[in-house]
Amino acid sequence: MYISNSYLMLVVVTLIIGLGAQWYVNHKLKTYNHVANSTGLTGAEAARQMLAYYGISQVQIFRGGPGQDYFDPRSNSVTLSPEAYDGRTITATATACHEVGHACQYAQDYTPMKIRGAIVPAVNLASNAWIFLLMAGIFLNIAGLTTAAIIMYAVVVLFQIVTLPVEFNASQRAMVYMGQIGLPAQERKGAFDVLRACAFTYLAAALTSILQLLWLLNQRQD
Repeated sequence: MYISNSYLMLVVVTLIIGLGAQWYVNHKLKTYNHVANSTGLTGAEAARQMLAYYGISQVQIFRGGPGQDYFDPRSNSVTLSPEAYDGRTITATATACHEVGHACQYAQDYTPMKIRGAIVPAVNLASNAWIFLLMAGIFLNIAGLTTAAIIMYAVVVLFQIVTLPVEFNASQRAMVYMGQIGLPAQERKGAFDVLRACAFTYLAAALTSILQLLWLLNQRQD
């Protein structure tokens, strides 16, 4: 197994995909972060109303740091960044409703979320160890180590693939809710643009990981 020009090509392709996805999502987030919503609700208020709409209780809404927008199944809580928590914009509403979408998944035992949660311990181990095993296998010329590294990386790739339906479904739930409460069509379009851009980052990450795995498998065969 050796580093060749094919790896340099892989780096360039994945870099283009990653930077393109990051530019796209930043552009959409910034665009609609300056567009006020018609409800006058902050993201935190929108999140609480969506939880109440679906009859989901005991989910806390926390104000996190910059860029911290996530649902934590361990504490059954939603954390929103300052812009999403306090903002009264399309971006804030879309972000908050998306994270509540994950809370809805958890409350309803959504299967892909359960699968993703089940493999988290293995992913945490594999994501930290695979590169060291790979390097050791290459420099020591031990095929067993490189094989183990590739298997570990495949677990990481599987996690990213399983994450896609979880993220897409959370966005779908957010859009359905915003439609049911009568959010104006133009605002729903803006929210959809934001959520689609965010979903694209997960898709880009999965694609680059798959390309990396395919390259590793090809090099292992050589």
